[in-house]
Amino acid sequence: MSRRTWAGIGIAAAAAALLLVMQVPHSADTHTRKMASEPVVPNPKQEHMSKQSLMAQDIDSTDRLTRLDAKQHLVSMIERLGDAGPAQITDDIRKLQKSHDHFTMIIWQDAKHGKQRVYDAAKNDWSADDRKTLKGYLNKAESSIQQQRSYESPSFKLDGKQYFVIAEPSKNKPKQGVIALMNQKILTEVANHQKKNLRLIPYPKEGKYKVESVHADTLRDITVRTGHDNEKASHFYENEIVVRFRQDPTRQEMNRIMGELRAESSRKLGYAYVFHASGMDYSQLKSYFLKNWNPIYVEPHYLYMTNDKIREKTSSLPNVPNDLLFAKYQWNLPAIETNQAWDLSRGSGDVIVGIVDTGVDLDHPDLQGQLMTGYNVIDPASDPMDDVGHGTHVSGIIGALVNNNEGVAGISWYNKMLPVKALDKSGSGTTYSVAEGIIWAADNGAKVINMSLGNYADSQFLHDAVKYAFDKDVVLVAASGNDNTERPGYPAAYPEVLAVAATDSNLKRASYSNYGDYIDVAAPGTSIASTYPGNQYAALSGTSMASPHVAAMAALIRSQNPDLTNKQVMEIMRSSTVDLGPKGKDKYYGYGLIDIYKALQAAGTTEAPLQFWPQHVQKKMESVVQPGP
Repeated sequence: MSRRTWAGIGIAAAAAALLLVMQVPHSADTHTRKMASEPVVPNPKQEHMSKQSLMAQDIDSTDRLTRLDAKQHLVSMIERLGDAGPAQITDDIRKLQKSHDHFTMIIWQDAKHGKQRVYDAAKNDWSADDRKTLKGYLNKAESSIQQQRSYESPSFKLDGKQYFVIAEPSKNKPKQGVIALMNQKILTEVANHQKKNLRLIPYPKEGKYKVESVHADTLRDITVRTGHDNEKASHFYENEIVVRFRQDPTRQEMNRIMGELRAESSRKLGYAYVFHASGMDYSQLKSYFLKNWNPIYVEPHYLYMTNDKIREKTSSLPNVPNDLLFAKYQWNLPAIETNQAWDLSRGSGDVIVGIVDTGVDLDHPDLQGQLMTGYNVIDPASDPMDDVGHGTHVSGIIGALVNNNEGVAGISWYNKMLPVKALDKSGSGTTYSVAEGIIWAADNGAKVINMSLGNYADSQFLHDAVKYAFDKDVVLVAASGNDNTERPGYPAAYPEVLAVAATDSNLKRASYSNYGDYIDVAAPGTSIASTYPGNQYAALSGTSMASPHVAAMAALIRSQNPDLTNKQVMEIMRSSTVDLGPKGKDKYYGYGLIDIYKALQAAGTTEAPLQFWPQHVQKKMESVVQPGP
């Protein structure tokens, strides 16, 4: 069917267009995964409290992400500009502030001349009290640099806006360092984002659209833990080391070690010690101990899997990316065996993932080279630039750059992403805009389409668009929704679409996740760290975050075995899960939690997996034997 025909249908259906609101931002033993009975349903007040707690967790996680990201920039700056002249320093800092406007003020502390150079991103009319507050934190930062110590202030307000001060000293030049005043407007943005998308406030506002009210059933509140500290994943902590000394160090020697490493913690386990120093990676820690302490051994702090057979290694080195936020915050990737799966496939530029959403931040440094020229359904004359944040976050989960020493790691290394802006700045759009987005993506090469959006109305027009893409051999993946209801949401509930529920970091059903017989699989969705507009990173929760995990897996499968049809890919994804909840397929987890390694094993490297051989032969025969005239 041509685009023109679809446009005609769309015009006819526009009067009856249905609202589609994005299901945004909105596991503890990776391998044991004990069976769980069906959850107990609490009352609406408990559900509301659970969502409030989850939103607070996302804000807290985002705060820590922004601090770690700021630290990385300052450390890189001080190493890069240690011997630079004033002109080069000024040029470098101004470029950073232009691309990262949350660096409100940067102060370069010049050891050689005993001077400071202050770079304000904009003129600020702070009150005398505000300036006094700021001066107090800046003085503490300067003092820390004098003592060659890092510094971070608590969050504080200037003119009603939230900030923090961070400072990093030079490791090689005493009394030289850099201080930054960081605007934390992203915390307000995440709060507003999650209030809407976890349905903590009416959304969207009445007036533009007629909103259907749905009473949500509720489930037991689950305490959510961020990070992967409790995950038994097959990788090691990047900033930790295990050391066995020839003789236990004295208290004075331990104090010396902690000071020289600027270590945050140390603990003794049996005969060995574990040190954590966020400012040093494993190779740096190893060099330090071998040079200074002549230990019996040093080794990484590996994370072992409980009650699991040992798998044969397929590579000489573990697949632990050097992306700054991976080790500490991306619990979600090891939970679905992403690291091990990278031994089998890291994606292919020939398999394109369409992202029908709010657009993407086309300038984000962690997405550079990963994005194709997309389409803006809302304003065809403009680029599909994200003015909400949702689409950028979804895109980072799928394909943020891996091993670039910055930000987060995407699930796919090489699959290109095709951004399609079908939702406007309010985060919502009509059936027509979403349908056009699906059709455009299918017509422009997408072999997988992610749809982190939905509504409870069954639109035939939207279903026709889904069928159109499915008939073009596209794998379609959609979020189930964040209302904690059994009522089917669309497009997730269409049979041509793989419906995704969300889990938390304990691999339990996320308390907000919709459920029902239409659910196919579950994926991590709680406090997921990913890219965010303004060259930043945020932690968000929702089935919107779960869905792109599954879309990325589909892209890896199609990269591994391009001969598979969309039906075969979907069957592999359903059959390679780890069973959670009630035994077998259930309405909370579907067939279970996705396992990318198992899925890629099932996909194989031959033309088609054995279970699909008869269909594969038939497909080949049909392509060769042409009917007569």
